[in-house]
Amino acid sequence: MNRTLYSLGNLVGFRSFKVHRMLTAVRRKFSSRCDGTCDLTPGHGKQVKMEKLKFDNLVLRSLPLDDSGEERVRQVPGACFSLVKPTPVANPRTVAFSTHAMSLLNLPESELSRPEFAEYFSGNKLLPGSKTAAHCYCGHQFGHFSGQLGDGAAMYLGEVLNKEGKRWEIQLKGSGLTPFSRTADGRKVLRSSIREFLCSEAMYHLGVPTTRAGSCVTSDTKVVRDVFYNGNAKMEQATVVLRIAPTFLRFGSFEILKPTDSLTGRKGPSVGRKDILKKMLDYSVKTFFPEISETQDDQQKYLSFYRQVVLKTASLVAEWQCVGFCHGVLNTDNMSIVGVTIDYGPFGFMDRYDPDYICNGSDDGGRYAFKKQPSICKWNLEKFAEALSGFTSEDQVLPLDLSLPVLEEYDTEFDKCYLNKMRKKLGLSQKHLDTDKELIDSLMETLQDTGADYTNSMRCLSTLPFPGTPEYDVKLEETKQFLLSQCCSLDDLKKIYKPRMDPRELMMIMMLMQSNPSLLANLGKGQSVLVQEMERSEKIKEIQKLTEDTKRQGDEQKWMKWLDKYSKRLSLEVEGVENIEELGQQRVELMNANNPKYILRNYIAQNAIEAAENGDFSEVRRVLSLLESPYSEHIKLDDVKVTTEEQTNAATAQAASVLPSTSRSHAGLAYDSKAPDWSLDLVVT
Repeated sequence: MNRTLYSLGNLVGFRSFKVHRMLTAVRRKFSSRCDGTCDLTPGHGKQVKMEKLKFDNLVLRSLPLDDSGEERVRQVPGACFSLVKPTPVANPRTVAFSTHAMSLLNLPESELSRPEFAEYFSGNKLLPGSKTAAHCYCGHQFGHFSGQLGDGAAMYLGEVLNKEGKRWEIQLKGSGLTPFSRTADGRKVLRSSIREFLCSEAMYHLGVPTTRAGSCVTSDTKVVRDVFYNGNAKMEQATVVLRIAPTFLRFGSFEILKPTDSLTGRKGPSVGRKDILKKMLDYSVKTFFPEISETQDDQQKYLSFYRQVVLKTASLVAEWQCVGFCHGVLNTDNMSIVGVTIDYGPFGFMDRYDPDYICNGSDDGGRYAFKKQPSICKWNLEKFAEALSGFTSEDQVLPLDLSLPVLEEYDTEFDKCYLNKMRKKLGLSQKHLDTDKELIDSLMETLQDTGADYTNSMRCLSTLPFPGTPEYDVKLEETKQFLLSQCCSLDDLKKIYKPRMDPRELMMIMMLMQSNPSLLANLGKGQSVLVQEMERSEKIKEIQKLTEDTKRQGDEQKWMKWLDKYSKRLSLEVEGVENIEELGQQRVELMNANNPKYILRNYIAQNAIEAAENGDFSEVRRVLSLLESPYSEHIKLDDVKVTTEEQTNAATAQAASVLPSTSRSHAGLAYDSKAPDWSLDLVVT
């Protein structure tokens, strides 16, 4: 079956549920220390009405503002924000809202259910105190400086001070034209908006620092989209997502001073304006890093700021690698200064473990492949350091000879965070051994060689008890059999490793590699693409020699070899421990609190999108409920409220669907299983 999943509208067992809730609370508290967010459950604190939200739009008072009101597409020199107004949509209606995210603004569910909600959070009506603007920024996209980019479809609504004194910037994505819309229309569509809404909340509940999504509102307004740029355009519903974060400032915000790039010929709109750079730095330090001492001189203060961004970014990327998340578009304009995940486009959670996993169908060169994320983010931090210098050789705001040595702390921090998290995922809490890295590396190699599902394989390891316990031998066999059930079939492997290039294209690349390699690199391809394609060719030759029996035998040997290593390491955990049973229970709890049962797999998102496009929003809400408890064994999705109209639409959509009925299970059982075969055909662009 050939199905397609689109992304950009424009061109996520405890012994008891009580223990689960307790550990979830601890995890969120830890997450809040990492990303500047806090855990406010619905009903926490004093509740307010939408019209009584307390706005304090500090950033617009602190940074240069273009208040000309010109909404035409243009360069915006000398400003960080431009005042704009949202473009209304026809018949806005709520697809879903997150009570957890909206509680950050102290808005109770009764407010979210009001008819006015969709009007306010589609941009049709403005909340009292809101002051709408679009942010100006630049960016290096796929390694090349692209000049002015900015909020082409997003719009700042203001900053809300909640009753606990926390400041939250709220933003609409898909609310219409801005000076930064370039050739686009400032709109997003239902499919991409559902993906961003669900993934933002999924990441939060997984414990990964992220922006939040408060709501998803669709409409009857139609926009034209040519998803694959092949002339097959279609009409889609304009949809708006409410995003919430401490700030949406990013690395690219500081690149607006960049002079003409020697390769692309593009420059920032505010070249030479070091006064603006200093204002952005002072605002960022004071507002988001108040722990940095004001008694330091400017250079030391800015250096401390840069160090914090480096460390937070390293920690964030380690979380991505541990949970199997691939961002897809790690340009400098998609990197947050407060270390949260922002701008969910063609992202993907790995099903089968593959370090070369590319979630973005338009990333032909594999620049943003899963295994490259740590090095790419370090590269982005280097570009950020260049921006903080002011792009001058003399009188640098933050001299590169100070910032670049700090950048070298990135690798150490990433390795530390990654290893600590992986130890938790493997239940190694008693001892930290130098050999743990080799154990982890060999696990990743086994996962890759057998084509096993990453999330389910990691989750099942908690079922293996300590060696020497009465049930060990039985559980070892059960664990092995489950791991084998998660491995790719031979047919799957053939589909996975089929050639990506036409033989003629491959020949052309080989010729260019010899005659003009620099041109090849500028086209987004290079030697790595050629090497990968040749490796695929060799791999498919090996696969052709296999049978299902020989593959399973090979998989079994590989898993038994690794499980033997793991068992020996577990034996070291219990050395000198008197109460092994208690330690075993603690280990299971630790592992199940760090290995999710549910993630936002592409096929899960696709099910919700297809239902929503047929008028049934209940599947989006069910999936949201699932993702709000990703580590739990106790999920009830039948409690999700469905309107009479949605029940009718759901029945119609189900009757028309060609998907297997189990893929649309509302009981949630299908969503913790290995991805169905048809999901291999999903493409995200």
